[in-house]
Amino acid sequence: MDRATFACSTAFFRDYSSSSQGAFCLPGGHIDFIEKAESFTYSDFFRDYLIPNHPCIFSAKFTEDWGSRRNWVTWDGKPNFDHLLQKFGEAVVPVANCDVKEYNSNPKEQLPFKEYIKYWKEYIRNGYRSSRGCLYLKDWHLSRAFPAQDVYTTPVYFSSDWLNEYWDAVAVDDYRFVYMGPKGSWTPFHADVFRSYSWSANICGRKKWLLYPAGQEEFLKDHLGNLPFDVTAPSLQDKSVYPHYNQSQPPLEIVQEAGEIVFIPSGWHHQVYNLEDTISINHNWVNGCNVAIMWCFLQDELAAVQREINEWKDPVEDLHLQCQLIMKSCTGIDYKEFYNFLKVIAENRISVLEKGLDDEASAKNTPKAAISTLGMLHAVFDLKRTVKVLTSLSANEDFKKLDLTSLSPPPEALLHHLKAAIDTALL
Repeated sequence: MDRATFACSTAFFRDYSSSSQGAFCLPGGHIDFIEKAESFTYSDFFRDYLIPNHPCIFSAKFTEDWGSRRNWVTWDGKPNFDHLLQKFGEAVVPVANCDVKEYNSNPKEQLPFKEYIKYWKEYIRNGYRSSRGCLYLKDWHLSRAFPAQDVYTTPVYFSSDWLNEYWDAVAVDDYRFVYMGPKGSWTPFHADVFRSYSWSANICGRKKWLLYPAGQEEFLKDHLGNLPFDVTAPSLQDKSVYPHYNQSQPPLEIVQEAGEIVFIPSGWHHQVYNLEDTISINHNWVNGCNVAIMWCFLQDELAAVQREINEWKDPVEDLHLQCQLIMKSCTGIDYKEFYNFLKVIAENRISVLEKGLDDEASAKNTPKAAISTLGMLHAVFDLKRTVKVLTSLSANEDFKKLDLTSLSPPPEALLHHLKAAIDTALL
């Protein structure tokens, strides 16, 4: 991060409102196409797309060196089933049935990868029809299962990735996925986990995206407050069911070609179709630009749980603890883990600012090396954003009701350390 971008980001977030970020319509529905890496810097992306929460598309030149682009695709641009079977045939993968709706999503099952590829080949031979329905391999943690495989390198533009930095540190989960599906497979209307950013790279095939800027989803809810499963369904025209649909803007439509990367802003709802047999790599990620949106989302989720429990007839013992437990089961995180998330992010940056990196650490693919690559001003920006959200968390009444004695260091001590590190770095 250069000094001009640091100054721009500091000025923007001084008057920032997470509820309004991204809630705008792009002029003429235009989405920028980034052609060349050599003329597009990290600071360009940070200033023009991360801060304003603006989508864009990266050309296939940004992925041309990836191993998956070379090895997972045949000469005519189709999935290389033989190579994939050789590398991953014995893996067990999550597969969704696109033809079935269950609790406003597609039901999933676990299948051997070799069985899924056998199904896919038969599906193509039968004219893209099967008695089993249209099956879509989704949310496969391939990088975690096969870390030694030469698949891809995360572009520098997406390297400030707090979600995966934290979950790698606690060795529990990650938010790096592979998707593989036949022509006609699709993903219903949704926003990404924690209202995170996402990037999606097509290894082969083509996708159609329908994007709605943050806030537009409110006009798409039915009279009960539920979002649609399929935003293209004719039923949305029924004003008695969807009373505000006519106030919504048309979606921004993207057709993503092979090799291209789509950047989806934080909190933008979307629906996605595979126009051909398609393989893609996806990350969900949070950083200093949208961590406040994540925090707002968690507060909204807890409030929804509290409203639901308050409708129960019988009193609930330790109500605040039960609400946290239910929220974690639904979203994957509760308030105390969110504190630990902020702590890990902060401590990694304090370490780099206070100690720097030795030559060995700099050469490794580690979070601290990535922090160092993005520059000291980026680390300071991250700490300033962490202070802002941690201050709000510490003052939150639901957080203060929890037993915080297990948190180390205590929130007040961590905040003091963060502010001191920022002051020292800016001397």
